[in-house]
Amino acid sequence: MKKQIVLVEDEPAIRENYRDAFERRGYSVAVYGDRQSAWSTLKTSLPDLAVIDVGLGDEPEGGFELCQDLRRLSATVPIIFLTARDSDIDSVHGLRLGADDYVTKDMSLDHLLARVTALLRRADAWAEALQQPDEVMTRGRLTINVDRMTVAWDDLPVELTVTEFWMLHALARHPGHVRNRDQLMQAASTVMDDNTVTSHIKRIRRKFQQLDPDFDGIQTAYGMGYRWHAREV
Repeated sequence: MKKQIVLVEDEPAIRENYRDAFERRGYSVAVYGDRQSAWSTLKTSLPDLAVIDVGLGDEPEGGFELCQDLRRLSATVPIIFLTARDSDIDSVHGLRLGADDYVTKDMSLDHLLARVTALLRRADAWAEALQQPDEVMTRGRLTINVDRMTVAWDDLPVELTVTEFWMLHALARHPGHVRNRDQLMQAASTVMDDNTVTSHIKRIRRKFQQLDPDFDGIQTAYGMGYRWHAREV
């Protein structure tokens, strides 16, 4: 069965260009030009992946709002933001809302398609893992249920996106060992730039710090990557 991609883009030429590219790769594509029409379908039928433009018509941040609505329905459906605005502020904002990736419209179609393929592959692997007995990993105050994709700190739940979950899992799996950005992307089965990886790590830290202001489980190894603090084991 073909994977279903929802594309929400207000510029007709760009919308059709992406639709053609996705369909040539064998995907089934539903396209929408505004937030309202997209949401009327999404709230009753979830796709396998959503590509959402940030600015939609007369709503400069309509894509952000649509992402929030979609995340309330599903914590796991992959979401990619598509935008003409290439800035760290926009990127961090998008990731805070729960998107898995963030790409600009000047990025090559091959690069975008590679990210789509990686996120869909990850979603399939997660669905398959749900059929197996739960694997639970404990690192001191941290508990990770790999199959249910849940995280707890001192028995308090930490709400992570799928990308954040697998990055944390890669760090905590081998405390004290540095994981560079490429390794974290590989663990999360996605492709992104260095700034996006950094944004994800900052967001993970912030979520733990909301529960524990003294949290320092994720350390930065400057010029190398990140590691799970061995003291937290």
